[in-house]
This record gives sequence, structure tokens and C-alpha cells, in this order.
Amino acid sequence: MKDVTPLVDGWTLRLPGTGAEAGRVGEPGGTVPAAVPGCVHSDLLAAGLIPDPFLDRNETEVAWVGRADWTYRTALAAHPTAHERTDLVFDGLDTVATVTLGDTVLGSTRNMHRSYRFDVTGALDAGPVPLTVAFTSAYEEAERVKALLGDRPNSYPEPFPYLRKMACSFGWDWGPTLVTAGIWKPARLEHWSTARLARVTPLVTVGADGTGRVEARIELERTAAGADRPLTVRLRVGEHTTHTPVPPGAQHVTAVTQVPGPELWWPRGYGEQPLHDCEITLTDPDAGALDRWQRRVGFRTVRLDTAADAHGTAFTLVVNGTPVFARGVNWIPDDVLPSRVDAARYRRRLEQAAAAGVDLVRVWGGGLYESDDFYDVCDELGLMVWQDFPFACAAYPEEQPLRGEVEAEARENVSRLAPHPALVLWNGNNENLWGFRDWDWEPELAGDSWGEGYYLGLLPRIVAETDPTRPYWPGSPWSGSWDHHPNDPGHGTAHSWEVWNRQDYTAYRDSVPRFVAEFGWQAPSAYATVRRAIGDDPLSPDSPGMLHHQKAGDGNGKLARGLAHHFPVPADFDTWHYLTQVNQARAVATGVEHWRSHWPRCAGTVVWQLNDCWPVTSWAAVDGDEREKPLYHELARLYADRLLTVQDRPGGMVAALVNQSAQPWSGEAVLRRTAVDGTVLAEARLPFAAAPRTVAELPLPPEVLPAADGKELLAVRAGAERALWFPVRDKDFGYPAPAWDLELAVRPDGTAQVTVTARVLLRDLLLQADRLDPRARTDRGLTTLLPGESATFTVRGWAHPTAQAAAAALRTVNAAVAPPATSPPRA
Repeated sequence: MKDVTPLVDGWTLRLPGTGAEAGRVGEPGGTVPAAVPGCVHSDLLAAGLIPDPFLDRNETEVAWVGRADWTYRTALAAHPTAHERTDLVFDGLDTVATVTLGDTVLGSTRNMHRSYRFDVTGALDAGPVPLTVAFTSAYEEAERVKALLGDRPNSYPEPFPYLRKMACSFGWDWGPTLVTAGIWKPARLEHWSTARLARVTPLVTVGADGTGRVEARIELERTAAGADRPLTVRLRVGEHTTHTPVPPGAQHVTAVTQVPGPELWWPRGYGEQPLHDCEITLTDPDAGALDRWQRRVGFRTVRLDTAADAHGTAFTLVVNGTPVFARGVNWIPDDVLPSRVDAARYRRRLEQAAAAGVDLVRVWGGGLYESDDFYDVCDELGLMVWQDFPFACAAYPEEQPLRGEVEAEARENVSRLAPHPALVLWNGNNENLWGFRDWDWEPELAGDSWGEGYYLGLLPRIVAETDPTRPYWPGSPWSGSWDHHPNDPGHGTAHSWEVWNRQDYTAYRDSVPRFVAEFGWQAPSAYATVRRAIGDDPLSPDSPGMLHHQKAGDGNGKLARGLAHHFPVPADFDTWHYLTQVNQARAVATGVEHWRSHWPRCAGTVVWQLNDCWPVTSWAAVDGDEREKPLYHELARLYADRLLTVQDRPGGMVAALVNQSAQPWSGEAVLRRTAVDGTVLAEARLPFAAAPRTVAELPLPPEVLPAADGKELLAVRAGAERALWFPVRDKDFGYPAPAWDLELAVRPDGTAQVTVTARVLLRDLLLQADRLDPRARTDRGLTTLLPGESATFTVRGWAHPTAQAAAAALRTVNAAVAPPATSPPRA
């Protein structure tokens, strides 16, 4: 059997010894301990040689790191082995490196997104032997390729399209410019004889009769002595096993196992997620087992419905024959230093997504093919994965040396991710087809290559050849062909950014895209995150540190204009911070409620974005310190199986009952026109029925529609669900000064329960738990209460609970709009 020796210990990082970088850290040419996996930035941080780039404006202080050359070294002890072959394997090198063992150059690399293997047989018979991985600055290589292939249009003034590296290393409108280098994935020695499993691609399908089928396409590598050996592949799926002979000399074999009537894998909310052990063992008749590959697989079918209909062209994921409205979020790398993201962190973030009702995660094209740890958790939680190929917001040359690298990484990663049932869609790029048409690329390119050949030619061919069990889509946004505008909302996928950039969020209601793959609204990080990362005193929206942690063009201006549509100018930073959080949640709610109410015409919303890679003002629901913003809790309401919302239709106002559950939803809806003081001015009771996976509409009687005088609202209740509708914007509504009663109860385990009872209408009541204690979390976000209603906030991680502190951490829209309270809240 193959032997594996991880290469973890004994690595050092040599500091720059010459050039402008020499002397910036430590002794020029000196060394510090290096972690593998890891990166230069994390090694320098661990050694105390650079400041934390996430704090204040330290990002600019460490910019030189990305422009320096770096060398990793270790010594490999003698590895006496009876095996015929020894390989040195790197699962990931970031990015431009030369690998040298002793005095022998093994090879060079230029792609972060693929693995590398070098034959070092015999080189370690006597030791120790020095191993060196010398990294050239990604900037240097990118500029070299740019000079070779010519300039291309780019949404960001950085050279990321000229090498295969995580694009957002070079900065984005939510991320810092921290251009990494290092051995970012595991390294090891593999000792083997006769033959090994070079690549395994399991194609998992379900026949019309419900029989599961696993077709394992296997590539072998043989030693010279093993070239003429007959071998056997044993394929086991659960309790079902087949043996497939491999003729002498063969380097490709296909093994097939049938599984009668397997339980199907479903997206969360549609069924369970059974997973089955899939094991492939390569055996020799004399030597026994030579190599083994093991993963988990799930049985399900997936297709993409793009049929033409009365509204244009559909874009609907169909899993196990069931059309799905995708309740999605966009995923960016969870740390701009991605080697720091481990299995536990993936699980925390994805469990947060699942708890918020999410059933689809789009891995965005400016990032990575994530670790198998990511996809393993998605498999377990029923989170469908839409995987972009790593191309984003730029024209990418199609000539060598890039084309060969793109093909190699695509083939490797399509094969690597094939076992995961959660993966339901491959997408060619982010916004590049749109950019060619709308961002003045075409005249600037003047016929030069820009990536179209990848998205419409190379990548669909690789997916079809390597894993034909999954659909491929050329890009997002993309309308299906050049016959339509790439971002035509009536065809395929759409990105809705005109609203954030130029309009009030109420403009989301002006269109019904077939699938909204990106839309969102900004807000700052949670208060404790801001305070940890930014030392400005006093804090203000435009204080130096806050501005540095706002990467979007005119981001603060857009935040201010968004607030101005609805609220008076905030009186202070705390009010600004709260109201921008409110506006973010309200904006996303406006879009999701509108688009979900138009199912099946609209078949999905993918909010930009779930997560952050550092502390920043951004579109994220979970900030860079892993704290949930109010948007996160709002997603749990918006993405619940049942959603009640008031919508304006051409024929009048309706209550839309969105039922994505498998059970019918019926009963009597109670509609009340209510005065600000809670007085019921009119009431109607109407029967409703929404079949499973459908939307029902309930026309609203005229008598329950509130007047537009700022003194009335509409409350609709259907079963456990409630919707409130305010006919005017907040600044025009007659909110009373906030007043409430508060009770605090502390459980034996230290969990605190803060119960607030409204004495008046309270709009968007928020308990900011991180103001109580930086470690504190609460289970709910923005909550609107009518007079006499109560809500309980459960707080964990609060070291010293007091009612007075809880009262001070409560905020409402009332306080931002109404005059000062004459009857103060009571704790």
C-alpha cells in the first residue's frame, strides 16, 4: 500500500536580503519559522514582524510583502523505502514558485488553483536533503505575462487576470489588497509501487427506475516495473461491491456499481441528505492493495430548466425532478489569507447559512475552488453549491501560458469535486460576458482574446467530458445567448446593481428577473467588530479608519443617499450605524419578498453576500469577526419555508402567501388596519389556501388599506406568520417616542433572556448584543412590536447581565425619527 509522509515540520521562511524590502522586517536575509500549510503574511504575523493588516490602516503598511520574493526551506531526512517510486506532492502553491531539491530544480509553478507532483525517486536515499520553494512576487509574473500578451480591460487596477491566482488577493470593493504567497495547502511525500490511482471521477446518477449508479472513471500511473502487471479495481458503495480487471499496460479503467433503490439526497427543506461511503481500491494479484481512494457520495439528479415561456427564458434548478426556488447567498473567501480557514471555520459559517434558511451557496468567481472540507459540510447540511470557475470582472487572455493552466486546473477541480452531491451547477465566470457588452471592453480589446473562448468553448467541453452529470452555465449574468443582452432580466441569470448604485431599494419591485444571482445593500460591521479593528476617536462614518475599511467606490455616499430616502440625517455615529443596518435588512427584504412572491417565474435569489474576509463595511450578513448583522436574522425570516408579504399588483394590493414547504398552508387570514396607538380601525377575515411549493395571493379589501397620512398601518396574520405594511416612508410616519417595559431573566447556564413589552408601536427594535459584551450573541434581529406585544431576546456570552445595560443596548427607528421620549423606557 502507498505510504504517505506529511511535510509539516521544520520549515523556515527566509526574509528579503536585497532590494527595497531588505531590512523592513528582522535581519535582512534572516529566517523565521514557517507554517505549512500557511502563507508569508501569517508567518510574519506569528513572528511579530508586521502589524495586523486588518487593524486601522495597517493594510498599507504591509503592501510591500506582496511585491517581495520569498523562500521556504526545510531539510528532508533520509527516507529509506522498499517502494519503487517516491513523489513530492504539493496540493497548492501560491502562486509563482520554483521547487528545488538539493541541487536539482524539480519544476516551476504558476497556478494557485491546482496541485503539483514531482518524481524524487532515489533523491532521499541519503539525507538530509534541502528542499527549497522559492516564490516570485505575483506582481512580477503578472506584469511579465501582461507585457507578453498585451493589456486587457479590468474593473480593478491590478494585474490579476494575467495569472491563475485568487483575484481578490489584489483587493476588491469589500476586500484589502494583501497579495499572498506560500505553501497554502498540504505538502507530502508519497511512496508507491507498481501503480497508483492518479485521478478518480465518480459519476453518480439515478435511473428512471430509481436505481443508483456509480460510474468511476479512473486514471492510473504505473512504474516501469508495473507497466505490464494485470491489476484489479474494487469499487464499493455502501454494501455493494464490484471488481473490475485492469489489463496489463492500461492506464484508464471504468468501474461501475449499481445500488438498487437508494435513498435520495435532497436540498435542505426538501428531504434528507443520506451519504454513502464510496471506496476504490487498486490491487495487485501478488502484492495486494496498492492504493485507496475514499469519499462520500449522494444519489440525486439535477438539471437546469432553461425552457422558453411567456416571460422569456427560465433558469430553474430541478433536483430529483422537483423544481426548486433557490434561497441563496454568495460566498467569498472567508479570509483574505485563505490558508487560515480550517474545517471548523467552514462548518461554523455554513451552519450559520443553514440556520438562516439558506439552501444554495454560490462560490464566487473572484475567489477559489474551496477545500473539500467546505463541500463536505454542504453535502451534510443540504446546501446546494453553485461553483464559479475563478474568473471575475476582467478580460482574461486566452493565449499561453494561461490557456494550458486554465485547462489543467479545470480538469483537476471538476474531477475533485465530482463526488459531492451538493454541487449542482458549474458557472463559467462572474460578470465578464456582461462586462464585454456594457463596460466598453469591446472597442478597447480591438479583437484581442478576452475569455469568451473559455466560457463558451473550453470550460463547457471540460465539464461535459469530465463530469456530464451536472449542468454548466457560461456566466453570471448571462441570458443564454448573444441574442439577448447578457443581463436581460427576462432570460437566464441577472445581477441587480443599479439599485444599490443609483436608486432606492424600492426599485427592486420594478422587475421580475428569472433568477437574481447578485443583489445587495451595504452596512458596517457589528459595533464590537468596528471597535476592535478601528481605533478612531471619535468614530464617525468618515473618520480615517472607517474610510479605509470602506472599499466600495462612493460607498459612504451611497449609504447616505439610501438613508435619505427613508430617514432624517442621523444625529450621531451610533444612530448612523443602527440605521444603515436597518436599511441593509430592509433593502434585501424588499427584493426577496417581491421576487419570492413571483415564483415560479422567478426561481431564485442569491444575496450578495454571506460573509466577509476581514472587518469592513460591506454587503455581508456575517461580518469579518463572525458576528451576525441584523441582515442575517432577517434572512431567516425571508428564507423560511412560509413567507407572508404585502405586495402591490396591477390589480391592487395583495397578501402573497409563499409556501415552499411540502405541506399545504391554509386557514383564515386576519387583516387589520391599525392606528399608531394600536386601535383597530378596520378588520377583515378571509380564508386562504396555498398548495405545497406554490404562492397564493389574497386581494386586500379596500377598507383595510391604511391612509397615507402617516398615522395608520396594516397588519396581516396567516397562522404563525405576520406581515406589516406601512404606506409611507419612515420620515413621514408618525412614530411615537419609544417606550417599553423590560424584564431580565438569567438561566443557570448564564444565558440571559431579555423580554421587551411595547407600550407604544416600536419599529425595528434591535438588541445590539455585542454592545453588552463583545462575546455576546442574540437569537433575533429587527423586531417590530405593536402596543402590548412582547418579544424575548435570548443572549449568550454576556458575562455580567443587568437590565440597565440591556435597556441601553436597545434601539428603535422611533428614536431616530420621533422627538425625545417624555415617558422613558423602563428597565
